[in-house]
Amino acid sequence: MKRTHLPLNGLRVLDAAARHLSFTRAADELAVTPAAVGQQIRALEDTLGTVLFRRTPKGLELTPEGEAGLVELRRGFLNFEESVRAMQAGQSSKSLTIAAPRDLTAKWLLPRLEAYRATDPDLRFALVASEGGLDFTEANLDLAICFDNSAGEHEGVAVGPRGLATVGTGDVIGWPNGPDAPTGALTVADAGLALDAANAGLGSAIVPALLAGTAPTFDDPRSYWLIAPLPQWRQKKVRALVEALTG
Repeated sequence: MKRTHLPLNGLRVLDAAARHLSFTRAADELAVTPAAVGQQIRALEDTLGTVLFRRTPKGLELTPEGEAGLVELRRGFLNFEESVRAMQAGQSSKSLTIAAPRDLTAKWLLPRLEAYRATDPDLRFALVASEGGLDFTEANLDLAICFDNSAGEHEGVAVGPRGLATVGTGDVIGWPNGPDAPTGALTVADAGLALDAANAGLGSAIVPALLAGTAPTFDDPRSYWLIAPLPQWRQKKVRALVEALTG
């Protein structure tokens, strides 16, 4: 029998009925009707090609065939329960891997992680620079931050205002994915460096308003998004982090 075709519901019913030697009491445990228990047992017998129970004047009893696999069956259910507990343990972990643009990490994310960790010194963070596409599985990411129009295929929430803000005066400092055709001679690697250059008096930087820490002066459909695939997004530790970063 292929593993993917294991009749797990029927086996769970078999375990309950064998312990109680009663379809009625097994039904009470499983919150179903006795008729449903009987149907599951008959379907399991058809699948296995053997009789599992007999009715006798003394009541229900297991056949030798039904009794033969009970020890391994119950060991298997215990292993399932251990597997579930192991998977759930990740939700209580206090280690989080976060991917974010370098400039946002330095100017916005790190201070907030420091404040969040002050609430729980057991928190641990691993930070990854997101330069281009994100592979949550390969990088074992819990959360990512991107500058985009939406969360895309993932779950997500926007942080900070949409739009761009101007910092400094003079010729516009260019940066990838920034405003079209910078008018000045200076081009830098990212919006954070553009902001630093503007603060140093080397021109004006038109950067995401969240990065600048000011109100937007230009409309732009993009904003920073906290994103993750649905399984990660549902984790307690990720929900708590999102709440801390957006609160």
